[in-house]
Amino acid sequence: MFRIVAFIFLILIGSISAFAQEVEMTLDSAKVANDSLVTLKNGKVVNIKSYSARFNPRKALLYSAILPGAGQVYNKKYWKVPLVYGGFVILGSFAAAYNSLYNKYRHELIGVVADPNFPTSKGYTEAQLRTVVDTYRRQRDFFIIINGFWYLLQLVDAHVDAHLKDFDLNPQLKLSLRPDVQQNGLTGRTNGFAITLTF
Repeated sequence: MFRIVAFIFLILIGSISAFAQEVEMTLDSAKVANDSLVTLKNGKVVNIKSYSARFNPRKALLYSAILPGAGQVYNKKYWKVPLVYGGFVILGSFAAAYNSLYNKYRHELIGVVADPNFPTSKGYTEAQLRTVVDTYRRQRDFFIIINGFWYLLQLVDAHVDAHLKDFDLNPQLKLSLRPDVQQNGLTGRTNGFAITLTF
């Protein structure tokens, strides 16, 4: 299996070819070079520095730290706010459900330890109740930790998204994977895949 995966990987790496085309942007009032500090946005010339200054990554991080989802609003990614709060609601509801089960069986365990004839809801013994209590406590703690990771993830998302606001993405950028046949005088005909990057 490893040899097959390695062989496919070598074929893919060996047949990579990237082609680029140069594009010169011309405007009515000025000619803009490729490495200039202006970009074309909605038919207007916008200075890249002024565009990227509108989205400060530290502000986005601070806003998300104070109020989860506020960094996404600051970055104008409004569709992410329901995802952020949906994650908190789902993880919080699981943690609350496991916490209520933990408290219920913990109360029964305390009652069985104090009085061996204490009635339990499912007729569990003391050893079974200890196992059930430990399981529900572990599950509750797991979902609380995952909720903390979800909080950190939304912080990272807001910070990275603000950083990527000044990333100039060409609308003609295209990556394609297609079968390819190459003819070489030394090795002959070679079959494989070509990864083509067009910009």
